[in-house]
Amino acid sequence: MGNFLIGASLSLVVPFMALYVEELGLKGSAVDWYAGLAVSSSSMTAALISPLWGQLADRYGRKPMMIRAALAMTFTMGGLAFVPNVYLLLVLRLLNGIFSGYVPNSTALIASQAPKKYSGYALGTLSTGVVAGTLLGPFLGGMVAQTLGIRNVFLLVGFLLFLLTLLTIFGIQENFEPLTKGQELSSRQLWQALPHKSMIIGLFVTSMVIQMVGQSISPILTLYIRALGQKDHLILVSGLIVSAMGFSSILSSSWMGRLGDRIGSHRLLLIALFYSFLIYLLCARATSPWDLGFLRFLFGLGTGALLPGVSSLLNKLIPKEGISRIFSYNQTFFYIGGVLGPLMGSSISVSWGYSWVFYGTAGLVLLNFIILLISFRKYLGVKEISAGKNQFNM
Repeated sequence: MGNFLIGASLSLVVPFMALYVEELGLKGSAVDWYAGLAVSSSSMTAALISPLWGQLADRYGRKPMMIRAALAMTFTMGGLAFVPNVYLLLVLRLLNGIFSGYVPNSTALIASQAPKKYSGYALGTLSTGVVAGTLLGPFLGGMVAQTLGIRNVFLLVGFLLFLLTLLTIFGIQENFEPLTKGQELSSRQLWQALPHKSMIIGLFVTSMVIQMVGQSISPILTLYIRALGQKDHLILVSGLIVSAMGFSSILSSSWMGRLGDRIGSHRLLLIALFYSFLIYLLCARATSPWDLGFLRFLFGLGTGALLPGVSSLLNKLIPKEGISRIFSYNQTFFYIGGVLGPLMGSSISVSWGYSWVFYGTAGLVLLNFIILLISFRKYLGVKEISAGKNQFNM
């Protein structure tokens, strides 16, 4: 529930950010520039500061960091309803990124406490909330903004985040044992102690690519749907097509997590990447909005294996002394993907057209698949990868 509220709260504001910037007094090309900056600035600052929160979580616990993030974002998101100009809007968006960190710390909390043989199922279930909230948020945000007004949406988001703070305080337990000074590892010592460094870097890059390909089509999706022939109720149809992926992800995430525990998270991740490559190729050749919506629904069935697969593998490759830091580094790459993805999609669409955004995205996924296949090639014959002295459990 907490991850759903975070995902929905952050994505609720995306559909009408340009309209809000206009409402704050800007005109013409400045609207596009500042709206893009307002959306991406939160990810940029979150990418920079995330490792610090991860280090503090390893020292003091994940639950305190989750409470800090939820409470701070109550004010940074709710406060957007009261900004008088675009500059204060940008300040609050930057602060929102600085104080973020709920999702990576909740992932680290579950990863550190769930039995490793069930980590795929646990993390898959957890990711359902993030994926569903992120994908359903724009559709819900558009409906609420149209009914209540844009500023009231920010107040609603602030209220939801305050509920999340209370939910985290009273509804979540953590069995955290602080490390002694002798047990604490510096970031450099932690990295030196890690086995399979190249594999961990590959997983970081995979998180970035997952977010890049997810966000690359965001700037052009509505325009692509219109180009496919949708004239009436364009916003409603676009919202349904965006949300189709969220509905199917909800259905598949837990089941995919169980499958990863059964056949190995590394194998499932490779299968999911190749599946995503094929779906993006088909999206580029869609002939109608309903074709695209059906393909987006099919794509969502595979996304249930992507981020949980990365998280499950990281959990099995790192010691508990540094689990929050490694997950925060992974989240940094994820945020970077959120910044690069829309830029990539917009650039390709301007140069070659909407279909080529999907072709370019498919090519990026295929490249990532090949990199991981090379990284995992030694371990495709074993059930699961583990961290213990480069040994692998059959």
